[in-house]
Amino acid sequence: MNYSPAKRALLAMAAMAAVLAIAACGSGDEPSTPESSSGPVALEVPDIEISAYQGQDVLGGDTASLSEIVGQGKPVVLNFWAALCPPCRAEIPEFESVYHERSDEVTILGIDIGPQQLLGTREEGQALLAELGATYPAGTTFDEAVARGFEVFSMPTTFFIAADGSVLRKWSGILDEAKLNELVDELVGGTTVSGMTSEDASASGQADAAGLGGDEFA
Repeated sequence: MNYSPAKRALLAMAAMAAVLAIAACGSGDEPSTPESSSGPVALEVPDIEISAYQGQDVLGGDTASLSEIVGQGKPVVLNFWAALCPPCRAEIPEFESVYHERSDEVTILGIDIGPQQLLGTREEGQALLAELGATYPAGTTFDEAVARGFEVFSMPTTFFIAADGSVLRKWSGILDEAKLNELVDELVGGTTVSGMTSEDASASGQADAAGLGGDEFA
């Protein structure tokens, strides 16, 4: 069939328009994947490398930096403890209970600094966790300056770190499940508690009420 030049031009234009329309529809079938926002964050406390005892699936491997763990997007409850610290032993089951209840909201992380404080070996730290049935992420650090860097003057000491790396509160002394839940509520809610220092926490009587003064292992 013979078409006039004008007719052939119109048909060519229509065919080109159809091809472009099909191409446009095809390009919309695969939406772009946004880049992950996770990654290390700037911390108000020193960044330390942690060697995991347990919880590698949460921490991201056998070793991880604190900034990487906070950068996963959840607030972090960072607890410094030691195997030969009686208040730490009493506190670990309390942390385990909160971990089972609220691990979807916060990352519970225990750091054994007994070797730096002459309060137990790393082997004794691992044995204590196993004895008490603790399963929350825990490990140690080989940073000899960790106690000085975090100003850990008594054992245990706990930091409540927001997902942006800021420290909401530092608590010196033992925490029971009820008080720990209260502080996690504040952390998850992003509430800054003014005027509460580690000294205030010790003076609050939480450790003394249990007969385990927060300055016992300073």
